[in-house]
Amino acid sequence: MVSSLFLFMAVNSLILILCFHLMMTNFTSSTQLLCDDNESSALLEFKQNFVVSQHASDDPFAYPKATTWKSEGEGSDCCSWEGVECDKDTGHVIGLDLGSSCLYGSINSSSTLFLLVHLQRLDLSDNDFNYSNIPFGVDQLSNLRSLNLSSSRFSGQIPFELFVLSKLVFLDLSQNQLKLQKPDLRNLVQKLVHLKRLNLNQVNISSPIPGTFANHSSLSSLFLENCGLSGEFPKDILHLPSLQFLSVRNNPDMTGYLPEFQETSPLKLLVLSGTTFTGGLPASVDNLHSLNELDISSCHFTGLVPSSLGQLSQLIHLDLSQNFFSGQIPSSLENLSQLTFLEVSFNNFAGGAMDWIGKLTKLTHLGLAQINLKGEIPTFLTNLTQLDYLSLEFNHLTGKIPSWFMNLTRLTSLALGYSKLHGPIPSSIFELVNLELLYLRSNDLTGILELNMLLKLKNLTRLGLSDNKLSLQTDTSFNGTGPKFKVLGLASCNLGEFPNFLRNQDELELLKLSNNKIPGKIPNWIWTIGKETLSLMDLSHNFLTGFEQPPVVLPWANLIYLELSSNMLQGPLPVPPSSISSYFVENNRFAGNIPPLFCNLSLLRILDLSNNTLSGMIPECLSNLGNSLSILNLRRNNFNGAIPEACEVGSKLKMIDLSQNLLDGPVPRSLTNCTVLESLNLGNNQISDTFPFWLGALPELQVLILRANRFCGAIDRPGSDFEFPKLRIIDLSYNNFTGKLPLGYFLDWIGMKSIDEDNFTYMQTSSGFATQTYKLYDNYSYSMTMTNKGMERVYEKIPGIFRAIDFSSNKFKGEIPTSIGSLKGLHLLNFSCNSLTGHIPTLLRNLTQLEALDLSQNNLSGEIPWQLTEMTFLAYFNVSHNNLTGLIPQGKQFDTFQSDSYEGNPGLCGNPLIRKCGNPKETSSPPPSTSEQGQDLEPASKFDRRVVLMGYGSGLLFGVIIGYIFTTRKLEWFVKTFGRGQQ
Repeated sequence: MVSSLFLFMAVNSLILILCFHLMMTNFTSSTQLLCDDNESSALLEFKQNFVVSQHASDDPFAYPKATTWKSEGEGSDCCSWEGVECDKDTGHVIGLDLGSSCLYGSINSSSTLFLLVHLQRLDLSDNDFNYSNIPFGVDQLSNLRSLNLSSSRFSGQIPFELFVLSKLVFLDLSQNQLKLQKPDLRNLVQKLVHLKRLNLNQVNISSPIPGTFANHSSLSSLFLENCGLSGEFPKDILHLPSLQFLSVRNNPDMTGYLPEFQETSPLKLLVLSGTTFTGGLPASVDNLHSLNELDISSCHFTGLVPSSLGQLSQLIHLDLSQNFFSGQIPSSLENLSQLTFLEVSFNNFAGGAMDWIGKLTKLTHLGLAQINLKGEIPTFLTNLTQLDYLSLEFNHLTGKIPSWFMNLTRLTSLALGYSKLHGPIPSSIFELVNLELLYLRSNDLTGILELNMLLKLKNLTRLGLSDNKLSLQTDTSFNGTGPKFKVLGLASCNLGEFPNFLRNQDELELLKLSNNKIPGKIPNWIWTIGKETLSLMDLSHNFLTGFEQPPVVLPWANLIYLELSSNMLQGPLPVPPSSISSYFVENNRFAGNIPPLFCNLSLLRILDLSNNTLSGMIPECLSNLGNSLSILNLRRNNFNGAIPEACEVGSKLKMIDLSQNLLDGPVPRSLTNCTVLESLNLGNNQISDTFPFWLGALPELQVLILRANRFCGAIDRPGSDFEFPKLRIIDLSYNNFTGKLPLGYFLDWIGMKSIDEDNFTYMQTSSGFATQTYKLYDNYSYSMTMTNKGMERVYEKIPGIFRAIDFSSNKFKGEIPTSIGSLKGLHLLNFSCNSLTGHIPTLLRNLTQLEALDLSQNNLSGEIPWQLTEMTFLAYFNVSHNNLTGLIPQGKQFDTFQSDSYEGNPGLCGNPLIRKCGNPKETSSPPPSTSEQGQDLEPASKFDRRVVLMGYGSGLLFGVIIGYIFTTRKLEWFVKTFGRGQQ
């Protein structure tokens, strides 16, 4: 009975407690604090400062949140407004989310936003604040823990007042036009010590990453993409215990290397692409158990890819492209069963069997370009039915394009270019109705391709068929609605006319119709295609003669690259739009003056007007282009008058070629402002001046051509500031220079002293640009004309290994200085047609790379030094018309020279001349090596001696053949550069 009573009382007490709790809860609810009136007014006034514009936000789902805010009536409590968050206890506004709210206008420090002093979270991302600065008043929001101003068109320096917000845990200032320099990144790291997530993508930082970042143990996310970072990346950042996301992509001046990874690393994303990280990928990469994305593309990584990479079972995205990895791609990657993105293109991989890729059945993106794949297109691709992107370009694939490609029905991008595929394009390719990109360029594909086949691919926007053996048949009457192309490459497609379907292509960005057979005039309708979009037009190497109606200025508003070269175009130069960067019209018949409008092309980098019939004076105003122009080629026209002062301080000109014109006057002194100039060619003009010694101050000048002008006087070296430090090719031939050969320069020209046997590059300037649709990489090769082997030869490309001196056809006198023997890298030396006297220096034997030596038509005397026979690469030797005497040296390369090399020297005897020497027993053997000059001679290299021993171990004939083989191999690059008519 007592226990029942106790239980009854306990239950009643519990009921009373619950009722009291419910009553208090309802009371609290009914008396919940409303939004503070001052804060409500501040928000409404903040709203009034902006215009709502759908164009102010990029998010397709953006909408104007603030338009629902009301000042009175129902819904006037700001705590109920969309995007506003209030503290439940105090009613103060603690959160404001106006991201993607279509706001347009500016913010300044007097904004009522800064009256919301209790704010903890502020998101103004994806609006348009009209490139205003981040206001100084931001420091009033001292309680902020989260600030997102990304993609909102802020600009200018990030103010120091922002660093006062010491409670910040999340900061995103990315995708604006901001800079962080004074204060800088180091200041930010020092002040904001509680940061967990930081995103400064596209903020101009232009400094190294401070090592103090490694002290932020709570940092979990760091994004510093495209910030102009430099210096070495602090590797300890990769050991931060909480770091999950790290991206520093597109900072090309930042170096670094990967440390050994710790087993406890929580990294999920690691992106280093577009930096200069070097070294290898450590085997400890398998410690990154949580890694979902690894992108180290476009870096300088080397070595083997570790097989341990295949243990990252969570990996979804792997990009190793554009590095220097070598060896085999490890088959252990077949274990990455979750992988959807795999890029290994553009490395030094050894190819080999890659059937294991067929097991990665979730792949949607596969890039295998330029990894030395050989044989037919691999059949393992048939397993990858989820692929939407496949690139096999720049390999050694052979055979035909297989018909089973039609089974990869999800493909949107298929790139098979730059291989050795042959046969017709299978019709099954045109069943891939989802294709947006199809690149089959630069193969050996043959057959006739009907335009109607292409029209099946309604989604196709990028098509590359250039440089095959295809014939594209187009219907001139076609007026249908085929695919709208953005990229269209139809070079070398046997086109005999402009395809009519181009009339409707108003979205084109790139059009290549070069190397076809299109004759006649360029039609008027060509100006309407891609009028607002076209950035590249290439009509070169056709039979075009002019324009039906040439416009005053070409109408393509965004044209960057124009190539009209190697046609038969006549009339005045077409004026490109102000957007132009590369302009090529060489090898045509354009006439008249350079239009003044060219002086307004402030973005112009390459201007090639060579091989036309242009005339008049070179406009002085071209100097206005010095801050952009790197190539100026006006060769082989009829320009006259003085050379203008083309170089201002800060000039970016690397190559100037004004040769083969009618220019006169002196060499302009303003050329000393061209501090990055590499090649200067003023040959074949009427320039009257003394030797421009002051060009020796140019630190990068490698090629100086002054041939066939009216230069005169002695060549003196005035001081140590004019040494031509990198000069390796100089041609002063066919002038009126007098005095002695420049002994001092021969001692100073260090660019001719090095032997650079492994340099197989050519002198060129790299250019290019990128749009959202394509990237263009272009190399402009320098060219020149020089006399070699007694013939004038055109070098369409200048090899990086080539070193030459041509002082022929002047009035030099005196002896050949022995200092010439220090220029060991020379390949060509021509002192012919002067008045030189004395002996041929024995020290010439030190020029072991020399392939052409011409000392003809001088007054040289004495014997030909027998030591010259050790010049085993010598292919051309001419000492004719001198006063030389004695026995012609025999053996090695000298056994290949004909009698015309020695004619006009009555005192010479021996082979190959008919005149025999008086006492062969006394003169047939070379003198001993311990001659009077022997102590001054450097011994021939072991390599040279080995050539000699190989030859003479098997008799004279074999020796000549061996010598010829070595010489021919070294001269291969000469043959490639002699020009079309010289082959």
